[in-house]
Amino acid sequence: MDLILCHTTADFDALGAAVGLTRLLSGSKIVLTGGSHPTVRDFLALHRDEYPLIERRSVNSEKIRSLTVVDTQQRDRLGKAAEWLDLLSLKEIIVYDHHLGQESDIPATRSHIDSVGATTTLIVEQLQQQEISLTTAEATVMALGIHVDTGSLTYDQSTPRDALALAWLMQQGASLSVISTYRDPGLSLQLQQLLTEALENLEYICLRGYTVAWVTLKTEAFVPGLSSLASELVELTEIDALLLANEYPLGEEDSRLTVIGRSQIPKTNLNLLFQLLGGGGHSQAASLNLRGVDSQTILKQLLDGLKAQIPHPPTARDLMSSPVRTILPETTIAEAQRILLRYGHSGLSVVDTQGQLVGIISRRDIDIALHHGFSHAPVKGYMTKNLKTITPDTTLPQIESLMVTYDIGRLPVLENEQLMGIVTRTDVLRELHQERDEGQEGEQKFKIQNDAHRLANAALTKFKIPLSTELQNRLAPQLWQLLTTASQEAEKRGWHLYLVGGAVRDLLLTEAVAGTLMIKDIDLVVDGFHKSADVGAGVELAKALQQLYPMARSEIHGAFQTAALLWHKDSELDSLWVDIATARTEFYPYPAANPEVEASSIRQDLYRRDFTINALALRLTSPRTGELLDFFGGLLDLQAKQIRVLHANSFIEDPTRIFRGVRFAVRFGFQIEPQTEEFIRYAINSGVYDRTAQENSRTPALQTRLKTELKHILEAFYWKSALQLLDNLEALQCIHPTLKLDAELLRQLRLLESCLRRFDPQPTLIHWEMRLEALIAHLAPQYRAKVAKNLQLQEDAIKRLQNLASAQTEVMESLPKCQSPSQVVQLLQQYDLPMLILIAVQSPRALRHQIWKYLTVWANVQPLLNGNDLKKLGYKPGPQYRQILDDMLAATLDGVIKDKIEAEEFLAQHYPK
Repeated sequence: MDLILCHTTADFDALGAAVGLTRLLSGSKIVLTGGSHPTVRDFLALHRDEYPLIERRSVNSEKIRSLTVVDTQQRDRLGKAAEWLDLLSLKEIIVYDHHLGQESDIPATRSHIDSVGATTTLIVEQLQQQEISLTTAEATVMALGIHVDTGSLTYDQSTPRDALALAWLMQQGASLSVISTYRDPGLSLQLQQLLTEALENLEYICLRGYTVAWVTLKTEAFVPGLSSLASELVELTEIDALLLANEYPLGEEDSRLTVIGRSQIPKTNLNLLFQLLGGGGHSQAASLNLRGVDSQTILKQLLDGLKAQIPHPPTARDLMSSPVRTILPETTIAEAQRILLRYGHSGLSVVDTQGQLVGIISRRDIDIALHHGFSHAPVKGYMTKNLKTITPDTTLPQIESLMVTYDIGRLPVLENEQLMGIVTRTDVLRELHQERDEGQEGEQKFKIQNDAHRLANAALTKFKIPLSTELQNRLAPQLWQLLTTASQEAEKRGWHLYLVGGAVRDLLLTEAVAGTLMIKDIDLVVDGFHKSADVGAGVELAKALQQLYPMARSEIHGAFQTAALLWHKDSELDSLWVDIATARTEFYPYPAANPEVEASSIRQDLYRRDFTINALALRLTSPRTGELLDFFGGLLDLQAKQIRVLHANSFIEDPTRIFRGVRFAVRFGFQIEPQTEEFIRYAINSGVYDRTAQENSRTPALQTRLKTELKHILEAFYWKSALQLLDNLEALQCIHPTLKLDAELLRQLRLLESCLRRFDPQPTLIHWEMRLEALIAHLAPQYRAKVAKNLQLQEDAIKRLQNLASAQTEVMESLPKCQSPSQVVQLLQQYDLPMLILIAVQSPRALRHQIWKYLTVWANVQPLLNGNDLKKLGYKPGPQYRQILDDMLAATLDGVIKDKIEAEEFLAQHYPK
């Protein structure tokens, strides 16, 4: 006999999952181990005969072959049927559940536990896989299970999988009329009476912007359906959290206490709270049952625990963009439009000469003025003057209420009448979205790919511990200590500190092995404008850290006062580079220029970055330590393994981003997102780079910064793949319009690698520079030196590329005429190794063979006698020594002399004393 066990007081999810399992486990029977929810009981009164239900008392335990438990992992929720779990005759025990984070005490041989809104969803997915059709009665009760446990897909634990399961059940014929009848059947007369009592006795407390209520109901016996009463109370009173206690006697000296919890407060977790007392459930809904306890003591313990879980709501100080771009009332509409374009804002704050806020003008206001031809008019005639303002301590719920009530898109933040920042609808929606994305344990939950270098077997991983803990576990202890110290120094000054960019990306892409990751290059950003920090905040923090880490060397560079700390072969931190900057925004005055930068906030700092996977930030300072800032979908792109640019004009402003994008794509095994590829091709084909180079003497993005990106690519192990992708995108045109990775250039690059391995194994040459020289050498001779100068190569490299054509012509004409090894040596010894390698890779096989033989054999041959030998033989030192030794070397190379005796004979014959 195969049995499916529902937990005591079975709800529709337990029943629906059990019914679906009877189709998966042919011949199995359902046992309601201890009654059912009142609505389920009413449903079964009409539909019991549709399902294979049997009474517990009718089961012969000796014939039980397998047990399948649904919607629970606790044996005490199976009533007396829990005894069957210990039967020696059992072949299998299977558990299906959707409550994560619970320790199961059921000795399951197989478990199916996943993060979905209803256990029934797991069963539906298996039915779909096996292509099993259902009857209307089966589809209906299973659909009820999903509807009730997900609040018809409105509860936070609902997932797309639940929606897909419901859609399939509708296709199977689930009755919507039956579902609507039992989904919300209303309260029984007894529950209606208790509702009135609860409303009269409900106690409230407001904490951190949320309302928490609690009430204790004393009854003469167990009351079924209290969960429906709790839901009704929350809906009627619009409270954020509720603890509903029901106490009733079991005898003269014994009592039972049931507590039902509901919470809509982000980051609270009733499941964890109730588990401490033996209960459980979901983060938003949980319950417990206890005997012989003091109800008020238990209720107080739960209430205190819930209060401790309630997070401090974000304030305007956390949400606002700062500093605020302001203009004077006399600023023209045209100038205001130019400022909006430059900074990407949707509105501007208008202040008077004393810095007092007098109005706000939106992009829409400006567009209308321009449409009517008033570009010359001052903004004071179009700005909004009746403003709602907030303070830095205004909470998110208060901000949201103001925006909804007054239909306001932006709220200025004032402190002591001074404009500190501005909060927009986008800021609020982003924060609300992040709160909804919080995991069931009140933790950041996200899916990303494991180590991208293990592409063959990479699998999605869920991190289910707080991100701050995850960060500590992933980093080498000494690096974690450095970041902790930096955050403490920032907090002393009232600043926020963020780990940004590549370090965050690499942390998320690397396997979670404790204490193994030692990042070599770290970017930190100080955001202190809520405390009026100036542009030198990064430098100040760097100086404070250097006092604590005297072994580090400090550098201050750039007009924006960016600082760097460098360790070289340190006993703990090895060779580490830490850049510390103040949050900033940037604007490109023309394509390929260096950007103009200004102090700004962390949001605007991330907005200026290149790709979504690099626009991630981890907050290192309290009170929200470990918070991950992801304003552009970088985590989703990590999961999708794609490179996506932030802005449509990004590549027009900075062509080096093309090379960075290719480098990241090849390094991580990602794909360039299709629209991003379109932006790349448009930028290249537009001719904007050629026009910019002709119109401007300095184009750093096509010169020094391009060289830096080429260095990163050409010194990496994946450089060949990167060049092929760049060629596919036609991006090598950024080096020169005629450069293409054709078959001949590929052949030359392969030969170059052979030369470097054979002639420079140590190495003494800089191999990435040789690869770049080989690329430039593939251009027509008249372009080579110009491109080398543009990329600011070393002087010897520029000279080499400038003289390559003439040297190659001389070698190709003269080398075939050489009749002896000495003539080959005399011809080739005038050129250094890099020049000979460049000539060799572009030469026919026969000539290349001669050059290779010169480099491997003939160049290493020495005269059999040296200057000391000549002196001993009685030759006076002088200019003739050079001629004698050269002639002896030539004779040795040509095989005329083979040992010292023959060398002395040669000497006596040709240079008699």
